[in-house]
Amino acid sequence: QVQLVESGGGSVQTGGSLRLSCAASRFTASFYCMGWFRQAPGNEREGVATINNYGVTTYADSVKGRFTISQDEFKNTLYLQMNSLKPEDTAMYYCALDPYRASCIFDEVKFDYWGQGTQVTVFS
Repeated sequence: QVQLVESGGGSVQTGGSLRLSCAASRFTASFYCMGWFRQAPGNEREGVATINNYGVTTYADSVKGRFTISQDEFKNTLYLQMNSLKPEDTAMYYCALDPYRASCIFDEVKFDYWGQGTQVTVFS
């Protein structure tokens, strides 16, 4: 059973930076998509960024140019570097894995495994 564990959340002032990490265990898929989603209180969960086994990345328009998704060389740790943070970035951030396909889309139904979430709070 794949396990995903996020870390790195916290509280930061507007304009600040945070780096989220997601450690994936028991993960051996050759073709996959990993992603970050977020959910703010009262809102639906939304896709933030994805990366596949080829290293191809996609970003939500709201975070382009500010957030960077990456993975380590062993592809068992996923990162989300968040710069120029805004209060509207405040949310619970989740790491997710689709271990069957490398075509990434922001559809949470496609992702079979999820982490427990890490809270990001941006204050002005």
